[in-house]
Order: sequence, then C-alpha cells, then structure tokens
Amino acid sequence: MPAFRDPAGSVGDRLTSIASDSAAAAVARRLLDLVTSGELEPGTRLPPERQLAATLEVGRSAVREALAALEVLGLVDVRPGSGTYLRGSVSELLPQSLSWGILIGRRSTTELIEVRGALEIYSARLAAERMPDAAVARLGEHVDRMRASTDDPPAFVEADLAFHHDLAASVDNTVLLDLLQIIRSLLRVWADRAVDDAAEIGRALEEHAAVHAAIAARDGDRAASAMAAHMQSAGRRLAASLGDAG
Repeated sequence: MPAFRDPAGSVGDRLTSIASDSAAAAVARRLLDLVTSGELEPGTRLPPERQLAATLEVGRSAVREALAALEVLGLVDVRPGSGTYLRGSVSELLPQSLSWGILIGRRSTTELIEVRGALEIYSARLAAERMPDAAVARLGEHVDRMRASTDDPPAFVEADLAFHHDLAASVDNTVLLDLLQIIRSLLRVWADRAVDDAAEIGRALEEHAAVHAAIAARDGDRAASAMAAHMQSAGRRLAASLGDAG
C-alpha cells in the first residue's frame, strides 16, 4: 500500500479555506484542481477528512460528498481504514465533465436531470428500432435482477444502472452513450439515495418493466412514452434527494 507521499510540499498547505455556500461543490472544485495539477504523484494519499474540513473551513459532510463524487469519476480511490489516494493518470474527458455542473450544485444538478431525461427518452425510441434481440433479452434479465433485489437497494440500483447502460449501448451511437455515461456519473452520488424505500423501488421496477416491454414489442412511440414516464418520476426522486441533502 502506498505510503503518504507529498513531493511538492504539504497537500494541506496548498489548500485554503473556502466560502460556506455550495460547500461540497467548492470542495470538489478545489480537490479537482489539486489532483489534476500534475504536482502530485499517482498513489499520493490526501489528508484525512477531518484535516481537509479544518483546512477548507467546511463541514466534514461537504468533504465526504466531494470525495465520493471524485471517486465515482475515478479520480481518487477511497480505502476505508486507510485513506483517500490519488489514482493514476486522469483522462481529459472526466475533469472537463466535472467542470460543467460540478456535481453538487443545485442548479446544475437539476439541469443535468433534465438533459438526462431527454437523452434517455431518445435512447428508448432508438432501442425499439435498433436493439438486437439478444440485447433485449439482457434488458429483461436486468429487470429480473431488479425484481429479485427489492429488499436490497444497493443491488437494485446496480441492476437499474446496468439496464440503462445496456439500453444506450445497444443503439449504435457512441456519442449518445458517452454523454449518458458522463451525466449518470455526475448524478450517481444522488441517484444512489433516490430509491431507498419499498414504494419507490416498486414504482421504479414497474417503470423499467414497461420500458422493456415496449422495446421488446418494437414500438418506438410506446418505448419513448414509457421512458418519459420513468424519467419524470426518476427526476422527481432525484430532486427530492437533492432537496433533502440541502
């Protein structure tokens, strides 16, 4: 396991306090600047949450949210009981995508939800027209996994993500797939919280089953309508989780 290395001086010394408004987003921006500066070697351990919170003069929850977001995007590796480590080389795409809405800001998150909805609806229509039969069968398997995981929210969320990924991957449009992957990564810190009770899980299961049935029937209008209904309720759930966090 890499030891704490800080070749350019103290990591903490190069961070300054930030304003309290939009604290988690500001922490993410500050840490993004740090980990993509080129001054830190891959494997460098970042200061503990408590030290980062004290240095940046924010609550530990803001630091925790920011680190979780950076981990989702593959920039850092959070190792329970050990610390947070800078991963290897950072791609050009993810830091740029992070700079758009930078994850946690209320306005940008709401806008990302809207954009994701439009892209998912278009994907469903294309899938009804283009998706190979084997891929349609895999969608059904994801629905079955969701049905078997109604009492296990994390497993349910993973099956949900696999459903949407395979749907977009099957329509032979790499730009559409890449855009949806970026947006889902940016929203995942919230999406993981959005489906956490039996009523919401049941509703989400019905929505995915309806999308799958429409695609299997090769009905583009019906698939788009079913996905629109799902995106409307999913957007509401995400907005509610964002409101609860605020």
